[in-house]
Amino acid sequence: MSKRGYHHGNLRQALVDAALTLIEEKGPTGFTLSEAAKQAGVTPAAVYRHFEGREDLIAEAARQGYEVFADLMDYAYKKGQPSALASFESTGRAYLAFARKYPGHYVAMFESGISVNRTPELAMLSGRALGVLERAAIELSAHIPPDRRPPAQMVSAHIWAMCHGVVELFARGSPGTKSPFPPEDLLESGIGVYLRGLGLVPPDA
Repeated sequence: MSKRGYHHGNLRQALVDAALTLIEEKGPTGFTLSEAAKQAGVTPAAVYRHFEGREDLIAEAARQGYEVFADLMDYAYKKGQPSALASFESTGRAYLAFARKYPGHYVAMFESGISVNRTPELAMLSGRALGVLERAAIELSAHIPPDRRPPAQMVSAHIWAMCHGVVELFARGSPGTKSPFPPEDLLESGIGVYLRGLGLVPPDA
């Protein structure tokens, strides 16, 4: 991208796009602000008009990723309704699809060391994505007496961890971790077994 983008007010996004490309190629700590500036077609000094440093730039990439991710999770859950199990499985597929389609954002969000509490907006967007799973857990467990009902936050955290684990081990081409089953099948069956084990869905659902 040329310097022309700066004059049209697009430099900030051009730098984010450059960072995403570099994150995919080199990881979140494998590039410098100077490299991001060069890829965006501007001088290194221009970067500091918009970002305090590399972490600030990566945090913006993560924020944009969480915005897309939260919308995608919400859409996926609604798509699975009225079946609660189908909704959980749909969010799992959405998680895998996001990691494949937006690898730079995914790394910025989950592997860069940037805290979701770095900014209020980042925390809000992260919470909105997790909130989709918490809402699903609340709906699933409504029929269970309160004294035997698993905490919704625990259930949602387990499902999130399962999604993340399948992505990291089997959906991103990690060496030595090939599975004889497609990642989608692994995740859907795992979610089903987990939810049935808690009694949240009938055995034949």
